[in-house]
Amino acid sequence: MSLTLRPLDAASAPAWDAFVAAMPNGTFFHRAAWARVIEAAFRHRTFYTYAERDGAITGVLPLAQVKTLLFGNTLVSVPFCVYGGPLAADTETRAALEAHAADLLARTGAGAVEFREREAVDSDWAVRSDLYVTFRKPIEGDSDRNMKAIPRKQRAMVRKGIQNGLTSVANQDVGTLHRIYAESVRNLGTPVFARRYFAILLEVFHDCADVVTILDGEQPIASVMNFYDRDEVLPYYGGGTFAARQRAGNDFMYWEVMRRAAERGYRLFDFGRSKRGTGAFSFKHNWGFEPAPLQYRFRLAPGAAIPDHNPMNPKYRLFIAGWKKLPLPVANILGPPIVRGLG
Repeated sequence: MSLTLRPLDAASAPAWDAFVAAMPNGTFFHRAAWARVIEAAFRHRTFYTYAERDGAITGVLPLAQVKTLLFGNTLVSVPFCVYGGPLAADTETRAALEAHAADLLARTGAGAVEFREREAVDSDWAVRSDLYVTFRKPIEGDSDRNMKAIPRKQRAMVRKGIQNGLTSVANQDVGTLHRIYAESVRNLGTPVFARRYFAILLEVFHDCADVVTILDGEQPIASVMNFYDRDEVLPYYGGGTFAARQRAGNDFMYWEVMRRAAERGYRLFDFGRSKRGTGAFSFKHNWGFEPAPLQYRFRLAPGAAIPDHNPMNPKYRLFIAGWKKLPLPVANILGPPIVRGLG
């Protein structure tokens, strides 16, 4: 039977998600609802396309156009997510979806198509696998075993948080999360997302997301938004205050996410992506997680280069240094219009 490409709509979304769930390499970030999140939170145009043969979906391509004056014009699968790219049941479907992306590259005037894939794919596209890694590790249902699996020095930090009397709550408190997260990323020199983005995420993924917040007495000192997919937990947007660093709040926070998820039956902890040579990379490695390179593939327009909008790029050094000095209310106003172009 011939293959047909169709745009995602409300009627096809359940079949899209069923296909993603059935594919071994499908991820939370392939879900159809991300199109709604990207459109609502950032006003970016989406091109979510699925392939169909004889009435059955054989592949999906979640793709969005990130176009701003500051950072140019790129088609990304998936922006604001760590994984993406075409998900296909056979080589014909994958080839058709990649050809469709290349056609969109020409039609939209974008400089590149970027596929954020977790595993290597045979392709003649340009590849960058030296920047990001992901950290994923199985967890067990027994808290004692999970604690003992943490390397000794890191385990001591978790126990320090416990000895300090820190506690945790799990809810959907976007306000507390955003206050802590905004301070944390400002201190790193990174523009913050709007609080509205976090609210949209929890509205759209209300049945598979929560916020775990760490309390020192009654004072929130660390907070993280988590996604739950299949048997995996993905702590995604998180941060801590200065007090969290003093009280081992960040260490205790990720332990609490792991402990709570394990008790609910989740069996894989996805620590997300980090850049090589960063503090986040070292922190996750200290938990006993081994880095796995992420392969990001690019189809480039004539004369275009691979986009390089990351803090390790030397041209952003002065910007980062200056951003760290901004008053937090100013950073919270200026950040969202900037970060929407980073994808």
